[in-house]
Amino acid sequence: MPIYGYIRVSTKEQNEDRQLIAMRESGVPEENIFMDKQSGKDFNRPNYKRLLRKLRREDVLYVKSIDRLGRNYEEIQQQWRVITKDKGVDICIIDMPLLDTRRGKDLVGTFLSDVVLQVLSFVAENERTNIRQRQAEGIAAAKLKGVKFGRPEIPLPENFSCNYQRWRAGEITGSAAAKACNMPLSTFRYKAEIYKKSANF
Repeated sequence: MPIYGYIRVSTKEQNEDRQLIAMRESGVPEENIFMDKQSGKDFNRPNYKRLLRKLRREDVLYVKSIDRLGRNYEEIQQQWRVITKDKGVDICIIDMPLLDTRRGKDLVGTFLSDVVLQVLSFVAENERTNIRQRQAEGIAAAKLKGVKFGRPEIPLPENFSCNYQRWRAGEITGSAAAKACNMPLSTFRYKAEIYKKSANF
């Protein structure tokens, strides 16, 4: 029977080697391995969708761990049902032998698998929540230390102060001042507001 593998990493920078090694050791052919470099918050992933279309009854799908499948509790449960019930495909979670639907197809085995799946799905989503919280706390701590995020601030042109003063005095229009500073009117007004506060004008 055909066997497939699914690999997911959250970003393009993350390394998928451990998952690839696990797939090879499980005997999954290279051409049957599908990989997404995307968040596990939902299942709207191009290669996961391609995999679903490819799967047929009695195929076997290998995944390294449940959090590689996804990190949304309800959606993991839903996709598990789609794969195992609707498509009739067996799933083997390599890191958790209890989650191998080829074994224990009796009532007790099914019950144990369902319980383990629910627990691990909860853990996967909870870890995603914790990751986001740690990121937010890290960003907040960095900001307190003066670390700036986003694109670096472009310095004001040398003639900004002069044109700002002339605009404030009513000698020139905002459009003329913006043009002289080589910036859009909206940008000039935004910078003027900041300049006003910093210079106490």
